Amino acid sequence: MCRQLYLLFAAAAYACTAEAMLPIVDLGYELHQATSLSNSLYNFSNIRYAAPPVGDLRFRASIPPQTDRSLVQTGSIGRICPAAYPVWEEDIALQWVSSVLLGTTFTGSTNISSYPLDSTPVDPRTTEDCLFLDVVVPKDVFEKQGKASVLVWIYGGGYVSGDKANENAKGLVERSLQNGQDGIVYVAINYRLGAFGWLAGPSLEREGTANAGLLDQRLALEWVQKYIHVFGGDPDKVTVMGESAGAGSILFQITAYGGASGPAPFQQAILQSPAWHPIVYKDQQEEAFRNFLDILGVKTLDEARKLSSERLIAANAYQVGQSSYGAFTYGPVADGKIAPALPGQLLLANQFDNSNNLKLIVAHNYDEGLIFTSPDSRANDSFPTLISAAFPQIKADVAKYITQVLYPPVYNGSYGYTTSVGRASLAISDFAIQCNTDYLNRAFGNSTYAYMFSVPPGIHAQDTYYTFYNNGQGASPFGATNVTIALALQDYITSFVQTGNPTSSYGPALVKDGNRQRLVDLTSDGVSVIADPTANERCRWWQGAPYL
Repeated sequence: MCRQLYLLFAAAAYACTAEAMLPIVDLGYELHQATSLSNSLYNFSNIRYAAPPVGDLRFRASIPPQTDRSLVQTGSIGRICPAAYPVWEEDIALQWVSSVLLGTTFTGSTNISSYPLDSTPVDPRTTEDCLFLDVVVPKDVFEKQGKASVLVWIYGGGYVSGDKANENAKGLVERSLQNGQDGIVYVAINYRLGAFGWLAGPSLEREGTANAGLLDQRLALEWVQKYIHVFGGDPDKVTVMGESAGAGSILFQITAYGGASGPAPFQQAILQSPAWHPIVYKDQQEEAFRNFLDILGVKTLDEARKLSSERLIAANAYQVGQSSYGAFTYGPVADGKIAPALPGQLLLANQFDNSNNLKLIVAHNYDEGLIFTSPDSRANDSFPTLISAAFPQIKADVAKYITQVLYPPVYNGSYGYTTSVGRASLAISDFAIQCNTDYLNRAFGNSTYAYMFSVPPGIHAQDTYYTFYNNGQGASPFGATNVTIALALQDYITSFVQTGNPTSSYGPALVKDGNRQRLVDLTSDGVSVIADPTANERCRWWQGAPYL
């Protein structure tokens, strides 16, 4: 017969079950019991960090949860924020990108309206009450109740999809146990997506809160500061890491409130391909807001708050599904509050948090833009249309400068491309992703560590499979095919989290960008130090946001 024992030990209790001794943590407002992820790891899953963002809290800043100690939570019920998927991403991109990489003919249609909207049943874990997080901790770290380094993961997905359980942290956390280290405490958070987290514009801001997704992330990071010690983590040794939209979110967190709200709730950051497709005009934001209400059949946000979750989820999926090629409809915006201006502008003006001497790794992939580049870019005269679609209120002389000076129709390789597709891909890479790393490099005095992921094909998000390499699990068309590079990347990440010094026995230590503006290049042939390709005049031009 199993009896339950509570042993007070640094705010942790241990429960005797029929299977094994599994710990219970006391968070004050709730009790949570672990599951055993492996012989060496505990997993505390689905821990609530915010009140349910429903009813009157829809489209507003998240708030801390209420106390509920009526039972011990086991995290057995999965939680996913309502997600949505653009038709272009689901039905066109893979075929198109494969045709470019393989040199075959693309036969699909670029007419998004010709494709049916996603009819896949909604994942049963989907719920608006989704502001939860997971904690994975080595058993020795938990039992010692020391002060282990902490890694907080913010997932990508274009700000419209993804969840905290997308990536299996087992391989990465176990890698942190190598070389005599105690290991890291890993945290993965959910945040609201699509219209639920990123509605913006003048009308929305009168009735709700723009950038609710950023505020979710901020609350989760503050939760880490308050509670991670219960799991054996040190709140003074927190590294936040993200890829794509996750890294773009971190860019906004570093520049949050223009640096005027005190130290960021982390000490280090790893930004992998910090992606943010500029949604810079208030008219764009207002149009998306009005379109969402029209799909719902209501006139005001207050009316939308009274509708069922099913109706809101369906409207969000419909609207995001019809996003133009390469776009997602939603994402962070400059709201004058948590984001007083665009991140690049704030970094240029020294309006960001560096009060606690943040240490950064910044990274981008070899070909970031291809996956977001429409097949229509095959036409030599398509580039001006791309620029006007991305920046609909751009002035004619600025558009001309982009199309004739920054990225002229010269295909001899002297500008970094030999085809019209390459021209479009480079421009998208610059303004949406890789120039963000240059902005950070220069804002932090080139004291950032930097690397580029160039294992072929080196496309956006390919490195995620390497970051979370787990003995070959999680295969994909562009998965972790080079184990050496996967282990080297995991070494760089875990050693940086633990010591602030990214090293690996599989290659040279990561270098600081420095006055010579260098980075480490991860290729299929190994690891080497090269000139940083983002240190260019194009990125300096984009940072000033001349398209406004």
